Amino acid sequence: MTFGEHLTADALSRLVTTLTISPAFDPQGQPRKPGALCIGAQKAGTSWLAQMLGQHPQVWIPPFKEVQYFNQLHIPEHRRWIAWHYRNKPQEIRDRHKARKVELQPELDAYLTAITSGKMFHNQWYKRVFAPAPEHAMPMDFTPEYSGLPEDGVQAVRDLLPKARVIYLIRHPVDRAISQLRMNLRREKRVPVTDADWLTEVANPVLDERGDYATYLPRWLARYPDMLVLPFGRIARAPHQVMDAVEAHLGLGPCFYGNLTQKVFANPDGPMPPPRAVAALEARLAPQMDALRAIMGADFADEVR
Repeated sequence: MTFGEHLTADALSRLVTTLTISPAFDPQGQPRKPGALCIGAQKAGTSWLAQMLGQHPQVWIPPFKEVQYFNQLHIPEHRRWIAWHYRNKPQEIRDRHKARKVELQPELDAYLTAITSGKMFHNQWYKRVFAPAPEHAMPMDFTPEYSGLPEDGVQAVRDLLPKARVIYLIRHPVDRAISQLRMNLRREKRVPVTDADWLTEVANPVLDERGDYATYLPRWLARYPDMLVLPFGRIARAPHQVMDAVEAHLGLGPCFYGNLTQKVFANPDGPMPPPRAVAALEARLAPQMDALRAIMGADFADEVR
């Protein structure tokens, strides 16, 4: 008999949700460094992977998932929205527990207050973020923005976390950019109307920043040559294979994962860029695909969508 054999799909989904948002929590835990990082890319499956590993008893992920530590220190333009992240996340977590009728542990509530109060973003604060991880579990930092760290930022990661195991999910640069654009438009409550409007939107350099694999991959591989790099398309086609590779890379035992084929934070239905805008993106981002083929090989590049 396998775990969950006698549970309905709805009951299993509720169980998995509970496990994912209420990981084991050691209020007496001591500050410690994370043993692993997932550095991106944005819109490439990091939330899905966090949902999966959030079910593994040997992994502990902070309740707000993205710590945003190294980019706070090394990417100044991120600091304004990182401040927003930490102002809002604690209440989001409290509201989510209430909506799902999952009791918020007093220790977790106190942790959320403590970690977002006083002086933040120093070495000891970073280690305090992972203090509640049970002794048997590997703390893990999921921050997609780390992929875009400058040279000195990646070196700072290596200096502080020389033994960390790093995972980088890679999505086709055009698909990734379109997904980011649609997310940004939805957040800003804007809808481009004409082809000219869309061409202006896809020309925004912010869409290139998160998917500059030609720059980022060599930078990270130089410091972490054993980094696990996974193509996004494999998540849909072979999620069990993806998790087998992740478990092997992180040194974890096997785990049953609920909702393995369910998308997380997928873009809802809505306006899509017209063909002219997509073609403009494809032309501009073609060098990124060339870089992926050169660095990771043609077979890998074929799996990024």
